Amino acid sequence: MPHDLAKFEGHIKGDGPLWNQSFYYNAYDPATRTGVLVRVGIQENRQEANSWFIAFRDGLPLFTRTNMNLPYIPGRPLGGMEIAGMRIEAEIPLKRTRITISTPDFSADLVWNELHPMEDCISLSHDKDGSFARELAHVHIEGTSTVTGHIISRGARSELNGKGFRDIAAGPRNWDAMLHYRLAWPIFDNGTALAGIHGISTGRQSAYMRMYHDGTRWMQVSDIDDQMVFSADKTSVESAHWKFTDELGRTHEFTAKPLFSWLFPLDTFVLREQLMEYRLSDGTLGYGLYETGYRLPWTGI
Repeated sequence: MPHDLAKFEGHIKGDGPLWNQSFYYNAYDPATRTGVLVRVGIQENRQEANSWFIAFRDGLPLFTRTNMNLPYIPGRPLGGMEIAGMRIEAEIPLKRTRITISTPDFSADLVWNELHPMEDCISLSHDKDGSFARELAHVHIEGTSTVTGHIISRGARSELNGKGFRDIAAGPRNWDAMLHYRLAWPIFDNGTALAGIHGISTGRQSAYMRMYHDGTRWMQVSDIDDQMVFSADKTSVESAHWKFTDELGRTHEFTAKPLFSWLFPLDTFVLREQLMEYRLSDGTLGYGLYETGYRLPWTGI
């Protein structure tokens, strides 16, 4: 991993009205069936920001704070930033981040510690000239973490000891160029993980961000076959079945079923985040995010 990737946890200046920096974190603890979804987006040239912090247990929400049109904030995780009652600080760049939030009826103190090191998925996908790099980000740095800490919901404290993905992105964020995308970020109990995104542009062209960690290193993925079944609401997924081949020619296959689902509005685009239970073809379990996005009005692919 190039050492200069750490700078993207700080302030990165860019051109154009759609210039964006975003910071994303999730976690799930299967022992307590508790998880969190966290994101901050910053559009400096529009002087806007947005954020969410969602906590859930047993498939139901515990706390939901979503703010999609906030004033610009100058802070970044490198040095610490505060937004909508939440503080995010990169205590060790790219390796350890602490997130806290405190409200009268809910609070949390959680730490993401490196499991698989962070890597630029766009670079490893060789998509520097593709629609993701052109329309959604110039860099998209992803990695996995162990996540520990606690949450307090209406006075009841519970510990969280799980795993999660995180990402750091910088570049234009033109949601309107994307018709639809689907993302799978499973972390499996055998030490492997996939960062896979399939995007479909308004011109019906496909683009991918994809990399696989085989327990020793991140490597390229040569192809993905991503199948899924939509639920009746047409913006959530009832089940998914993916196959992919890594750079060593090994084929991997998994299925997924949802444990939690939440919809996030972005004006004329919406995205659905679902925490999934994943299962490899040999039965190995994993957990992680499954995310889909939809350009409105959504009429299908």
